[in-house]
Amino acid sequence: MLESTDVRFMKRALELASLGAGFVAPNPLVGCVIVHEGAIVGEGYHAFFGGPHAEVNAIASMGDHDVLKQSTLYVTLEPCAHFGKTPPCTHLILQKGIPRVVIGCSDPFLEVNGKGIEMLRNAGVDVTVDVMEEECLALNKRFFTFHQKQRPYVILKWAQSADGFMDVERILKQHGSVMISHPDTQVLVHRWRAEESAILIGRNTLLNDDPSLTVRRIKGKNPIRLVLTSQPIDMHRLKLGNDEAPTLVLTNESDSISGNVRFVAVGNVHDLDGVLRRLHADNTLSVLVEGGAQVLQSFLECGLWDEARVIVSDNLLGSGLKAPSISSEPSMEQRSSTDRIYYYNNKS
Repeated sequence: MLESTDVRFMKRALELASLGAGFVAPNPLVGCVIVHEGAIVGEGYHAFFGGPHAEVNAIASMGDHDVLKQSTLYVTLEPCAHFGKTPPCTHLILQKGIPRVVIGCSDPFLEVNGKGIEMLRNAGVDVTVDVMEEECLALNKRFFTFHQKQRPYVILKWAQSADGFMDVERILKQHGSVMISHPDTQVLVHRWRAEESAILIGRNTLLNDDPSLTVRRIKGKNPIRLVLTSQPIDMHRLKLGNDEAPTLVLTNESDSISGNVRFVAVGNVHDLDGVLRRLHADNTLSVLVEGGAQVLQSFLECGLWDEARVIVSDNLLGSGLKAPSISSEPSMEQRSSTDRIYYYNNKS
């Protein structure tokens, strides 16, 4: 069956939108194309937080604005109808006289949420909604979760040996990270880091591994580094105390600042719902939870997760720290060199 013209151009808008991954949070990923007489005459996407929106960039990319009055604008997310860091895109669309707008999905953000669609239709614009809706919703799953559930989108990630261990036995305060996954997979993990707003670990992982939690194997933006601990901790001699990326220690203690590290009181670090609410208040769109086993298992047990990505190496450790237990069936499996990666979705 031949795909419709609307689907073909919306696919291109989705490709453009994905180019903003890792740079626009807490805003959504949005792509836009402008079509005149069956050909794309303008393209744009939301490239960075605070910058011009996709519709603005698409219109700006055009040489001849006169053809806009005979064109169709395709956009993956409902155009905004409110003044934020930039003026409303609906006003620009009406100002340019664009007669038809095709929208991938509506925007759940309270300031928009149907208002953009209503404004366009009331002005006589021919509006088509929900073209490739499923794909457009999936693109902005972080944004939708943030607004609908009032918490960041949570991704759990860990690597384990073929016999189910994610770390060796730590003897006599043995320090240093243990590489379980293949180097090729580690490149993929750094890409995952670049796509998220923040990365979270617990106290044991911090002290045992002394990780950097930065993006080093690809070009990308470092996430905010989060440490969850109920006990006081000296960050000065640890890598997370450097200035490579912001570091927040989520603790039961009072708010304070020490060098590049900000200590944030969350009430009770064992109350993960409260921790996520505090991160939501700080506009943290998504969190990649990398460890340790106890922290990961806590997120699993309380159901406060959206995705899990489990890397299974073909190596055997024989003993050590058992990996978390996840009961649901994987939604997808991927090979990465000698590793297998299992993807899980929380459907509850």
